Amino acid sequence: MKRIIIALVAAALLGTAAAVPPSPGSPGLGDPLFPTLGNGGYDVRHYDVSFDFTPVTYDFSGVVRFTAKATQALSSFNLDTDGHAIDAVTVDGEPATWALSPGQSGQELTVTPAEPLREHVPFEAEVRFHGNGKAPRAGLTGWRFGPDGGFAAAAQSSRADTFFPVNDHPSDKATWTFRVTAPEGYVATANGELTGRDGGTWTFEEREPMASELIGLAVVKGTYVYGTGPHALPLRHVVPQGQEARYAPIAAETGTQIAWAEARFGRFPFSTYGVHIYPGYSDALENQTLSLFGTGWFDRPTYSNTMVHELVHQWFGDSVTPATWQDAWLNEGPAVYYAAVWAQEHGGQPLADKMRGVYAKLDEVRAKDGPPGRPKGLGGYNIYDGGALVLYALRTEVGEETFDRIMRRWVQRNKDGNASTEDFITHAAATAHRPALDGFLRAWLFGTQNPPLEGM
Repeated sequence: MKRIIIALVAAALLGTAAAVPPSPGSPGLGDPLFPTLGNGGYDVRHYDVSFDFTPVTYDFSGVVRFTAKATQALSSFNLDTDGHAIDAVTVDGEPATWALSPGQSGQELTVTPAEPLREHVPFEAEVRFHGNGKAPRAGLTGWRFGPDGGFAAAAQSSRADTFFPVNDHPSDKATWTFRVTAPEGYVATANGELTGRDGGTWTFEEREPMASELIGLAVVKGTYVYGTGPHALPLRHVVPQGQEARYAPIAAETGTQIAWAEARFGRFPFSTYGVHIYPGYSDALENQTLSLFGTGWFDRPTYSNTMVHELVHQWFGDSVTPATWQDAWLNEGPAVYYAAVWAQEHGGQPLADKMRGVYAKLDEVRAKDGPPGRPKGLGGYNIYDGGALVLYALRTEVGEETFDRIMRRWVQRNKDGNASTEDFITHAAATAHRPALDGFLRAWLFGTQNPPLEGM
């Protein structure tokens, strides 16, 4: 009996010593390029976003509800937000206190629950907010406005927080429900499947995990155009209202492009796909399941190259998402590379000629902006064309058959997840059964100069 009592006392003391008091979640995740993006202490599992937008005035109101699991005992936690008036916050149905403070890329919303949150225990939170799409933001805005008085979201890389409070880092992927309200004469769009419409409120379900920077929220004067892709994949496009005859045939080309990509990477990773063509946007962006294009792209005879670029992102960047923003070459390198392959197969520039041009320029870019695997910022030639050159060099080294196997297995093994440059190096060496590829890829990804390459 004495031994039992001693053991129980010892266990109680050990439990007391091991208990960690609640503490605030970190206001950033320490990303190498954007240290304050995202928030620590919890992992979001699902977002339910209600968004009511008024065209022309650009006023909006909304509610974001999310379920998450605490990864530590939390006395408070943060959300990224920018340009919103916060109306109310609850945690597990109870009113919570909150405060807004400046952040490096936007604002920090600090939420203090009525009771601390326990580690590893799920919780629910709700934030009610309102604002105006054209109001000033502390950081960069993701709002893109068209002549129709509507908007489309271009949130990459840190701009989802200009639409609603969110844990805005690609490492915290979640599933999503969007309920978007638009007035008569306008249509709403968002990621995933359109599952219902009740009056002016459109409901979309994105059942595969998605990073916040890939949201496809929009309210526009547009027309839905439907089609069917390979293996009966539902296609749902949005084209400018009154211009269906011009843009519907372009949207219809998507089915052929998906079949081309599936021959290389395997089955399309999501339950639907489409393109949103909008005159209020001037670029192209791989919003998950609904790529966004400005109308200007389609004045060029090479527009299909851009469509394929954004389509390839559905595998590389959307389904397999970078662990940090410094891994962004894993998104852009494949998109540039395979768009160049498509262009070559359809009468465009030979791939080898394009890569020779990149090789000649990349050393200077490495010195200025960093190598492809360690960029100093986003959007640079080192990540896009430099990343494509890394893949071209890998294919030259291992041969086309092994290269194809590396790329196909990469997206299959990491589907719906996050992966890093280190993960890719390990994967390539293991898949090719060539340990020396570790050093080969490190030289290309992290070196200050291009390694030698046949034909260059």
